[in-house]
Amino acid sequence: MDLYLDTASIKEIEEIASWGILDGVTTNPTLMSKEKGDYRKILRRICDIVQGPVSAEVIATDHEGMVVEAKDLAKISEHIVIKIPCTVEGIRATRRLSTDGIRVNMTLVFSLNQALLAAKAGASYISPFVGRLDDRGEEGLRLIEDIVTLIHNYDFPTRIIFASVRHPYHVREAALIGADIATIPYKVFKLLITHPLTDLGLERFLSDWKKR
Repeated sequence: MDLYLDTASIKEIEEIASWGILDGVTTNPTLMSKEKGDYRKILRRICDIVQGPVSAEVIATDHEGMVVEAKDLAKISEHIVIKIPCTVEGIRATRRLSTDGIRVNMTLVFSLNQALLAAKAGASYISPFVGRLDDRGEEGLRLIEDIVTLIHNYDFPTRIIFASVRHPYHVREAALIGADIATIPYKVFKLLITHPLTDLGLERFLSDWKKR
């Protein structure tokens, strides 16, 4: 399973990228709004660091505007993937962009039917928002399971991004269910490596070595 960082912070991306296991980055308008500076330069810098897929989301809500904005964003780097919301206009834009060879990450997916339409439209990636469904008392993990089955049943080339990760358990489940990618907030990413028994074991090993 590929691991993406869900952030627009250059500092956070540089740190996690230094681990040598970061495959990509996802951003959105909320994350980009937290960073100072020209957004295009920020995206270009992220692409230079990651050298892998970097999702950049359009702001337009009509399909013509989405297509124009997407084509402009795609010029920033070969690594840019265009995030398009799962709406009727988004589906129309995704079909046009995918036909032109521009990769689309269909975002804000909350149902199997939306995932089906996104895959049919040619989306390279689908981002089901598991945490937001869980927050409403719905079964976010079940949705991922269903989408995995859908993609396998019909051999769509679409990759599944487990999005809206709330905690390490989500990452664990994403791997077991068979999601292609998990996009993870910085704080959760840091927790993946942490375990109290690892800390205690290392402390004991070092203590015993000093007694030689």
